[in-house]
Amino acid sequence: MRAVSLAVALTAWQLLTSLNVDLWLRFSQFPTVVDVARTFGDRLGGDDYWTDLTDSLTRILTGFLLAAVLGIATGVTVARSRLAEDLLGPVLEVVRPIPAIALVPVAILLFPSNEQGIVFITCTAAFFPVLVSTRHAVRALTPVWEEAVRTMGGGRLRILGSVVLPGALPGIFGGLSVGIGVSWICVISAEMISGQYGVGYRTWQDYTVVDYPGVFVGMVTIGVLGWVTSTAVERLGRWLTRWLPRTEYVPGARPRAPRTTPLTRPAPAAAPESAPTPTSESESGSGPGSGKEVRDEYLV
Repeated sequence: MRAVSLAVALTAWQLLTSLNVDLWLRFSQFPTVVDVARTFGDRLGGDDYWTDLTDSLTRILTGFLLAAVLGIATGVTVARSRLAEDLLGPVLEVVRPIPAIALVPVAILLFPSNEQGIVFITCTAAFFPVLVSTRHAVRALTPVWEEAVRTMGGGRLRILGSVVLPGALPGIFGGLSVGIGVSWICVISAEMISGQYGVGYRTWQDYTVVDYPGVFVGMVTIGVLGWVTSTAVERLGRWLTRWLPRTEYVPGARPRAPRTTPLTRPAPAAAPESAPTPTSESESGSGPGSGKEVRDEYLV
């Protein structure tokens, strides 16, 4: 089904552009799928494409790893310390709404090279999603776990390693998954403005020389790279949190009925109406072997 949906989208793109459909949207200005594929094949055979790809991936990975370390550390500190929240909280909340792309002039003035400025913008873009998700995940932990570790003599480091970080991992990786996508958006914009190489820089150059198939090659490259990196982060998160119960949909699998362990045994079947009336004490239900005691035996 996923392959079919992609094929339908590409077919619709090819038909709308090859037939020059201009109803309200001007598809006649778009290159066809065949033109983009031909240009993409030509780019794969050159060195510039792979150089741009390597530069963008290096900037993304460097900025994202810095943002992951700083965001997780700051989020845990702010969530666990009232003093840190009072000192860092106001500054972080004021800076957080500022778009990372708006920091391009700051990066140009602050750093001696464009490369460092682009990494700074990428790091800033991913830092705040990681920070916010980590802070909320740590604050949502139940205090019973921490109290149990303290009861058994565990200190702060033991609580941090055994309770806080493992318990907050699902929320942390949610922020990392969002952060990697935001990083791609901002690094491409930063490369368009102040970069010299990279997928964003090449895409902007193709636009300035009216090479629209080249522009779409850059867009497809950015989409594929973003999907690959986001999938890698999610897979890493699923592996590190494999102890969590999974409720995902498995294609082709039939739903299982939940296993239930009965707490009580089934009561003995009632005697038919035609059964003879007991005459002895044990048969009448008044003795030690009576049916009442048998029924009470199965109660929990």
